[in-house]
Amino acid sequence: MTTTRTLRIAMNGVTGRMGYRQHLVRSILPIREQGGVELPDGTRVQVEPILVGRNEAKLAELAKKHDVAEWTTDLDGAIHAADTDIVFDAAMTNLRAATLSTAMKAGKHVYTEKPTAETLPEAIALAQLREATGVTAGVVHDKLYLPGLVKLRRLVDEGFFGRILSLRGEFGYWVFEGDHQPAQRPSWNYRKEDGGGMTTDMFCHWNYVLEGILGQVRTVNAQTVTHIPTRWDEQGKEYTATADDAAYGIFEIETPDGDPVVAQINSSWAVRVYRDELVEFQIDGTHGSAVAGLRKCVAQQRAHTPKPVWNPDLPVTEPFRDQWSEVPANADLDNGFKLQWEEFLRDVVAGREHRFDLLSAARGVQLAELGLRSSAEGRRLDVPEITL
Repeated sequence: MTTTRTLRIAMNGVTGRMGYRQHLVRSILPIREQGGVELPDGTRVQVEPILVGRNEAKLAELAKKHDVAEWTTDLDGAIHAADTDIVFDAAMTNLRAATLSTAMKAGKHVYTEKPTAETLPEAIALAQLREATGVTAGVVHDKLYLPGLVKLRRLVDEGFFGRILSLRGEFGYWVFEGDHQPAQRPSWNYRKEDGGGMTTDMFCHWNYVLEGILGQVRTVNAQTVTHIPTRWDEQGKEYTATADDAAYGIFEIETPDGDPVVAQINSSWAVRVYRDELVEFQIDGTHGSAVAGLRKCVAQQRAHTPKPVWNPDLPVTEPFRDQWSEVPANADLDNGFKLQWEEFLRDVVAGREHRFDLLSAARGVQLAELGLRSSAEGRRLDVPEITL
């Protein structure tokens, strides 16, 4: 007979885009529908979401639509409820540190979006609090679970690249200003006072991507900018965009073998897409190169590398894209958000630390802070080790 344990998860910010789409609809509800998560001993862990937010009407609508029994606008009450096991947060960045702190002090496990805090001292304090309370804490590192990056990491592990030289990343798309067409992202993303900003938002992602694929980030040199200074909010009201909507970064990475790698990543909400996917990373090495997006990854070995000749007087005849081979998945790769949720739930039941924890998140906050400072000061900055 299969034994099933149920974990009750207070999901704060579930009416927002990420909280709803990726975490409720594409992660927790599918886990519930499949009968939970199977553990190594054959037992199962089922999940029971509790929807938490500020909009009573939206919560009631979502609960009815998705057959969720409980919802509440009382975040503090949900955190302190005796039968709440996990507190998940996908609400506004400037409220997150307080939510996570309250939850851990109440003895609850926490799982959270990024960044975990607005400042590095706050992020470090959260990591220290996790150590003191002993709860299991997980931070969303979704991009490392994407099929494209899973394939890219596999190529690194197999030594496909030889000595890795560089990484180039392109991320972003055009976010409408909101006057003639509705913006695809919430207006607070473009207000610095509300915790918005491309650097704050994305450098925490790039930190774990670079760490997870190549190695430790040692330096950062960034240029941040607000390309679109005026936008319109959800009510059609004009407002001033006080946060940066693009960040151009150069990072020096140290691989586990001690080799230096130069990484450059462009991130922009003011760019029109001319690439195969919304995010792409290219790694070049002495023995080969690869380009990975969300799902697809293509590679070119040294022996198969053509010999282009620069001649601006003649049209290009090389079919460059056709000269790359697709890297097979060789596995059934599920939704990345769902996969990390399942891993986190197993860690909660086992009473162990999650591999992507609040210290990892603090390094992301650190890189964002240093990126903003690098841009303001116009210079390259070292990224020091964080110790608790």
